[in-house]
Amino acid sequence: MEMTKEEREREVEALRRRFVATGHILWGRELSELTPHEMFRTVAATVKELLSENWIRTNRLYAEEKTKQVYYFSIEFLLGRLLNSNLINLGVKELLAEALKGLGISLTRYYEEEPDAGLGNGGLGRLAACFIDSLAALGMPGHGCCIRYQYGLFEQKIVDGLQVELPDRWLRDGFVWEYRKPDKAVNVRFGGNAWMRPRPDGRLELVHEGGTMVMAVPYDVPIVGANGKTVNTLRLWNAELNKDFTLYGVTQEEREKRQEYQRFVESITKFLYPDDSSYEGRRLRLVQEYFMVSAGVQGILRNQLRSGVSLRELDKHAAIHINDTHPALVVAELMRLLVDVHELEWNEAWKVTCKVVAYTNHTIMPEALEKWPVDMFKPLLPRIYLIIEEINRRFLKEVRRRYPGDEVRVHALSIIQDGQVHMARLAVVGSHSVNGVAAIHSEILKSTTLHPFYELHPERFNNKTNGVTHRRWLIGANPELAGLLDETITPRWRTEPARMADFARYADDAEVQKRLAEIKHTRKKMLARWLREKTDQRIDADTMFDIQVKRIHSYKRQLMNILYVMDAYERIKEGAAEDFLPTTVFFGGKAAPGYYIAKETVRLICAVAKRINADPAAAGKLAVVFMENFGVSLGEAVYPAADISEQISTASKEASGTGNMKFMMNGAITLGTLDGANVEIRDAVGDANIIIFGMRASEVMGYYAHGGYSVWDEYNGNPAVRRVLDRLTDGTYGDFHSLYDYLLRNNDEYFILKDFDAYRAAHAEAARRYRNEDAWRKSMIINIAQSGRFSSDRTIKEYARDIWGIHSVQ
Repeated sequence: MEMTKEEREREVEALRRRFVATGHILWGRELSELTPHEMFRTVAATVKELLSENWIRTNRLYAEEKTKQVYYFSIEFLLGRLLNSNLINLGVKELLAEALKGLGISLTRYYEEEPDAGLGNGGLGRLAACFIDSLAALGMPGHGCCIRYQYGLFEQKIVDGLQVELPDRWLRDGFVWEYRKPDKAVNVRFGGNAWMRPRPDGRLELVHEGGTMVMAVPYDVPIVGANGKTVNTLRLWNAELNKDFTLYGVTQEEREKRQEYQRFVESITKFLYPDDSSYEGRRLRLVQEYFMVSAGVQGILRNQLRSGVSLRELDKHAAIHINDTHPALVVAELMRLLVDVHELEWNEAWKVTCKVVAYTNHTIMPEALEKWPVDMFKPLLPRIYLIIEEINRRFLKEVRRRYPGDEVRVHALSIIQDGQVHMARLAVVGSHSVNGVAAIHSEILKSTTLHPFYELHPERFNNKTNGVTHRRWLIGANPELAGLLDETITPRWRTEPARMADFARYADDAEVQKRLAEIKHTRKKMLARWLREKTDQRIDADTMFDIQVKRIHSYKRQLMNILYVMDAYERIKEGAAEDFLPTTVFFGGKAAPGYYIAKETVRLICAVAKRINADPAAAGKLAVVFMENFGVSLGEAVYPAADISEQISTASKEASGTGNMKFMMNGAITLGTLDGANVEIRDAVGDANIIIFGMRASEVMGYYAHGGYSVWDEYNGNPAVRRVLDRLTDGTYGDFHSLYDYLLRNNDEYFILKDFDAYRAAHAEAARRYRNEDAWRKSMIINIAQSGRFSSDRTIKEYARDIWGIHSVQ
């Protein structure tokens, strides 16, 4: 119900008084004396005051009702800035803006004072953030569990065409949204010696001697649902020294031991994704994963016991979800706590564990599934290793009973095999549900990657296609488009995104098409202005914006994209592309510091951009932009500006993708392979409203399984391929023998050259369609209308119904 004019004026005045009082309390100075960052923190503190009452009420309700809650464990939560989204979800953005305007203050001026939280890197972390947003928006009891990283992955800078990694000091001024909870700290043990010895009654008991204890302190972040009714929690665990820790008053030898301990503790939560190119880096990753898992599960059990829950009925009150393999040790840690601490019998504890835990797989590539050397794992986590050994022994006993004599199958299923502890196998064995994240991905898991487990337990496998929160990626990022939807289909779509389908009724409406085109052009001009202000690069907002933003990886094929750009440039110089559609090609994404080919790809993109952008022959026809340090906040400017959404991974390699959904939701047309969620986007919008090219997953997998592809056939038989590859080594862009050799000596492992002609043809088709303004705008409307099915609200409802057994408590 809308407020009356008088009610609105009272609300605005109340917010104004609250803001002024908060500023005075925080800083003890007049508002006019505050720095921009102090002003931002005053705004954020005012918002925290508004949400805290409902946060307390939500937690009280869960405890009193013994509501079943889901705990979503993820090594990443890529939140982005929270001020704007919290204002939107609380429903006070316009009111607070009006209140501050009366003080001569612009609310939007202070958004950029908030750093992006350095808690994630890519799609995995952004999906987790979308999920906890949807849980709160739907009034469902669900929380996140992660690590409070002191530094994010890294801040990417491009210096002389090279990616340079700088520390991401996102916590330099603190995290304004967090609440430290030292009273809820727990201890996590590493190392020592563990074994089982018989007791007088014939049972075995644990002996665990020595080891290192690390204190884990939670920092809670409120996650605000739509309308602010439900406020859930993202719990971030920080490794800290005990308050009585000291380096004084001890011997030199003891001081050195304590300094070593201090360095170890501080290293645990210092960096997101320590460099795993060394033994020490990989070991630190394992330390991080167990630290998060142990602290998180201990906290869950303590909370449930405090609410009077019997751990034998834990599955009726809690669900734990493993987001990819990083938190897979949840299975063993929950068993440890149930058996060692709370003294449940093994079989009883195992039944509880399997009913509580569920697992989402995010990768098809077997080499990307985590595994740890036994000689690293066992000394670091001796008790956890014993538990996994016992889980594996009992599991393989059942396998051999069902498949006598089939040791090949046993080898494929064993959790501990060939000197490695396999995390995905542990997750599957200890979960009641295993899901993929797109229809094609889930089928490939069943047919290849996890096929032996699917044969053993087909009832556990299911699909839950990913989704993105429309509150951030449409309402927050593109308010003009959200306003057009309000006018045409009513604001009900904001809480029921499936109603966005009603927008398709306006596909042929000339006035709606015109307004949509104006909104798109406005967003393109905004992105162009941002680039000019940040980088001094000038781009033409009247060109087609062709955008690929995602983690730099060979299978995502940014290399194919830039090779196509090189080919287009050659044709422009030759005068063979007189009708070439003026295009600006955007790239964005980080290459892992140790991933040489990815960093060389970035270098090539920058080198090509430098040459093309300086060549008068390309002016007005082709420009190339690499946007450094791509993240959530930059994405909020990029997705609404795109005309073309590049989703060009090698078919069968991308689990789902979510960037494709964010682009689609903002009216971009997908140019991509039939991979991941592209398949379902094609099904939703139809072939006329998407551009599909390239090999199908079955063809790719056939080549991997049986061979038959020669990259030299492409090089020798395709003049366009030969020409762009030769440009890598003839000095046109510098020396890129690295990429030349990578493609030719590795037999083009991701079929970049095999798909090259089809990719060229797809771009020609995109240009043809773009020139037909009415048809293009119709496609934009259809994509926007069908994007509602890719809201994370839909995905979470499916998880809640089919896996977690939770419901809304609003």
